This record gives sequence, structure tokens and C-alpha cells, in this order.
Amino acid sequence: MTTVPPAEFALPGGAATGVGSMPGENFAETTRIVRGELPDLLHLPELPARGVIAGITGRSLALLVDLGADLQPAGWRLTDAPGVDHRRARSLLAQDLDVFEEETQGYVGPVKVQACGPWTLAATVERPRGDRLLADRGARRDLAQSLAEGVRGHVEDVRRRLPDSPVIVQLDEPSLVAVLDGAVPTASGFHRHRSVDTPAASEALGWVVDGVTAAGAYPIVHCCDVRAPVPLLRSAGAQGLSIDARLIDRTQFETYAEAVDAGITLWLGLVPAVEPAEPTGAGAETTDADLTRRALQLWRALGFAEETMAQHCVITPTCGLAGASPPWAMRALQLARTVAGNVGDAGQD
Repeated sequence: MTTVPPAEFALPGGAATGVGSMPGENFAETTRIVRGELPDLLHLPELPARGVIAGITGRSLALLVDLGADLQPAGWRLTDAPGVDHRRARSLLAQDLDVFEEETQGYVGPVKVQACGPWTLAATVERPRGDRLLADRGARRDLAQSLAEGVRGHVEDVRRRLPDSPVIVQLDEPSLVAVLDGAVPTASGFHRHRSVDTPAASEALGWVVDGVTAAGAYPIVHCCDVRAPVPLLRSAGAQGLSIDARLIDRTQFETYAEAVDAGITLWLGLVPAVEPAEPTGAGAETTDADLTRRALQLWRALGFAEETMAQHCVITPTCGLAGASPPWAMRALQLARTVAGNVGDAGQD
């Protein structure tokens, strides 16, 4: 891949943001919460509680160019023309952008938007004759290219609304490892789709990344699998990796350190996406001191000095917050912001 991010983009030191989804159904209120708690790096909220048209798949299908979709009993399926649910998804996204523009008047910092990556979408959506798009090479190619064009248009739309804000596009690929492993079940559930080889997976993801960079935006990929394929994501052109920091173990330190050395930013999921049931125990840290200590320990384990972390990392929850209670969702954003500030302060000591 030959894509590069916009030269003028730079992460604000000690930044925090959300992964994407939030609880509730009131988009305007949620946007106000995001702006209040994440003043340096806003993200466009997703509210899947409003229904399937508002979930990550529905919102991503709303971006497709020259491809239609409709909602069937088994889920989303590509069709010859947009069905009523596809049109509703497009309308809702446009309405949300209108509200987002209104609620962010005067904001000039970076804005992150999210969409499914091509492989998660192919593993989720059915082709017209049934079964996943993953089963059809031609359909996979058409989907990725349509998504690339759609994401490019989405970036341009966001930039028209917030002309002073650099745009970051997060491509969500939770199913990518399953696609590479041949672990995605067929419609019957009795078999698995064939694995996709690494060059083909990188190429299709790269088309969408190219769409992001062609629009002048900054592409990152979110993959919260313990075996996130970092070399593949880098070869596809991703300039940032959004990961669940709890899943990084010492066998992966060198891979992530090489990525940072190559200029990749790490979007570290540190704050639990749902409130821990137990106040103590592994992974249950819920104070900013605990989380800050954990962040700096990881950074040192990768071989870097604490004072450089804020320049290369953004702090986030471990995943989307749709499954959190509203109080915990707000608390998670507050913790992410506080930890990011603490990391930034470490760079000034």
C-alpha cells in the first residue's frame, strides 16, 4: 500500500476517545455527553439500542455506493435496490450527522467516525441468493470497493459539516481473525467458510483504507481479538491500531513495538467496557491510578520511555459501550480522559 495520512494531522497529546457505541436512544444527549467528557477528540456515537438500522452493520451498509440491501429474517442481505430498512438506515445516519453538527458548533479538534471493515461486513451480510458474502469472491470484491467509495463520501460529508476538524476513520474488524482462520460458520451452521489468505485480506482492506486517505482522513483499524494480525493491518495501510490492551502479552511486544517505530499510533483500550462485577481482581481496575499504572507499564514493556507515550497513544475503553449502564458509560469516558491526562503529564515530568 502507498497510502499516507494527511501530513497536517497530529494527535493531541494525552488524548482519549470512545470506541463507538453508547447506551441509550437519545442521539443529541449522547453527543453532548461525548463532547463534555472527550473535549479533545470527539467520536460520532452509535446507538444500537435504536434498532438494527442504527447498529454498526446497518450504519455501514448505509454508506455503500451502487449496492442495495434489505433486512431479512436472517439478517441483512444485499439486494438489487435499497429496501425500506436500507433507506431508513441512510436517513438515520444523515439525521445523526445533522444533530452532530448542531451539537458540536465551535469545536475544532479531530473527529472520529466508525464503519465496519470489509471482512467483518462480508462475514455478516448475506448475498442475494443466501449465505454470507464471504463465500463469493466477486461479491466480496464488489462490497469492498463499494464500501471504499462510500467511506470516502462519508468523510467528505463530515468535513463539510465540521470544516475545521481533521477526520479519523475507524474500520471495525472484529471478525477478521475468524475470516483468516476459516472459522466463520455457513448459513446451515454445519460447515465453515474457507479461510481467506493474508494477501487477499490485506488487499480488500487496503481498498477501503485508500478510500479513507483519498478523502484526506486518517485511517485506523479496530480489532479486539487476542491475535489481531498487526502485520496485515499495517500492510493494508492502517496508520493506527485500536486494540484491547488487556489482550497484549509478552509474545506480541516486539510486533507492537515495531509498529510504533514505524509511526503507527496505538489506540489502547484500557477502561472496562462494562462495570466489573467485582471491585478487585485481574482486569477489574476501575481507578484512574490503577489504569494509568497499567498503561505506563505496558508502554515500558514495549521498550519505550514513559514521556513518549502521549505522542503515540490514545486511551479508550476496551470496546464499545452499548452494553454498559448509562452511569458506567459516562464513568468510562471520564476514566479514559483522566488516564490520558495522566499519561500526558508523565511526558512533562
